[in-house]
Amino acid sequence: MVVHDCPLWNNSEINRRLAPEALRDVVADFVKSGHGEWEDEGVKTRVRILWRRPEQLASDVYDWAVREGFVGSVCTLYELHSGEDVEGMSFQGADEELIRRALAILEDQGKCTVFKGDTSSEDGIKFF
Repeated sequence: MVVHDCPLWNNSEINRRLAPEALRDVVADFVKSGHGEWEDEGVKTRVRILWRRPEQLASDVYDWAVREGFVGSVCTLYELHSGEDVEGMSFQGADEELIRRALAILEDQGKCTVFKGDTSSEDGIKFF
């Protein structure tokens, strides 16, 4: 999201706009809480707002895998992102990079392994 162009900060119907200082404070709070990341750290004009932090998504993904019986078996990244089994989950439709970051956390914890498929959406995830 381009910080200064976001419609959240502007209400044209009443001709009001969030002051630049207040906008910086709001975005800084998102970043500080882990729910925002600067896409251009040096100039700080683009921020990614995160619904769930990667650590939270990792926990959600693993809880789902346990509940749905995927521990000991394999699913694809596509299934994890867009499959019928993930309908309504916090990671359904999430950005692929964010899902991969969550999976990297699970790999570091020894809870899964990610291996390459023919395409990125065919990459497999085996849960332990």
